[in-house]
Amino acid sequence: MSIKGVFPIDNWDFKSESVLADLPEDDLELLTAHKSEQVYKKGEIIFREGSYPSGIFYILEGKVKKYKLDKDAKEQIIYVANIGELLGYHAILSEDRYPDCAAALEESRIVFIPKEDFLETLNQSKVLSKRLLKTLSHEFAVLANSLSMFAQKSVRERLALQLIVLREKYKVNFQPGMPVEINMSRDDLASLVGTARENVVRMLSEFKRDSILETKGRKIIVININKLIKIADYK
Repeated sequence: MSIKGVFPIDNWDFKSESVLADLPEDDLELLTAHKSEQVYKKGEIIFREGSYPSGIFYILEGKVKKYKLDKDAKEQIIYVANIGELLGYHAILSEDRYPDCAAALEESRIVFIPKEDFLETLNQSKVLSKRLLKTLSHEFAVLANSLSMFAQKSVRERLALQLIVLREKYKVNFQPGMPVEINMSRDDLASLVGTARENVVRMLSEFKRDSILETKGRKIIVININKLIKIADYK
């Protein structure tokens, strides 16, 4: 089922996929004049925190995790980026280093656009600059919601909420009634929720017992989204 109207998914999902959609032809040609394309294997690093940006990345296929590393090199996943989303442009706009790391969650096909082409297009394109400003404002709101979630919600509520969001991200050619398989390791899911792997495994078993979801190996299939929404208690 669609969750539009019953859950505010836009509050938890970036909208950078709209930045390049239907961009004026001249602007798109300028932006992609020297683009290159690369396939990243699962777990392969796209960029590292603290390195200097040389361009931006556009996801054609696959999914990418954005994360920070603590002093013990433990990952804390901040966000899962999907097809059509842009990565790395924040560091270029701020003229700073990358504030986080990015790695492929699954095999991903990604376009690289050099920094010089991005900045030149941004200077010339009113459409692109307006869209990026709108996108940055929305991403700030999403990250504010995420901070609030970690501060105010229990682990159980956070897991339910993240499963709702991930279900939307893993939809492919979705039709009502179709099962949606969330293909994510328990370690990555625990990192995204901000808890220990053991807690995630235990709560997934509880959700499975309560007929909220099914599992097939590492895959998670949500079968009762309304129960998850109730547990998430997003209001």
